[in-house]
Amino acid sequence: MNTYLAIAVGGAFGAMSRYWISQSVPRFDGSGFPLGTFTVNLIGSFLIGVLFILFVEKLQVAEQWSPLFIVGFLGAMTTFSTFSLDALLLFQQGNYNVAFFYIFSSVAACLFAAYTGMQITRIFL
Repeated sequence: MNTYLAIAVGGAFGAMSRYWISQSVPRFDGSGFPLGTFTVNLIGSFLIGVLFILFVEKLQVAEQWSPLFIVGFLGAMTTFSTFSLDALLLFQQGNYNVAFFYIFSSVAACLFAAYTGMQITRIFL
């Protein structure tokens, strides 16, 4: 499959997944913690850890599948731009504690999720 087509197909499914997941959890209403974006980024971080180990260490097929799943699907599913907007809106609304907690917890939890995905995949596959 052409690399650009693979990215486009993965991106379409990733964007739809982001929308579905973010709609399945409580939405950001302008006054609280943006749980939808947090959840999407946490799942995506875990999955990138899993896929990286699968593709690079276990299956050694990164060149064939990375554009579809990592660049396309996970690139479209996770959302740094929405994370940034949510944090800025919290600051603008004066919710400084929530904003700082959101920023710190998102970065820390997503790093931990990626690490956990890598470790689980190394152990069990």
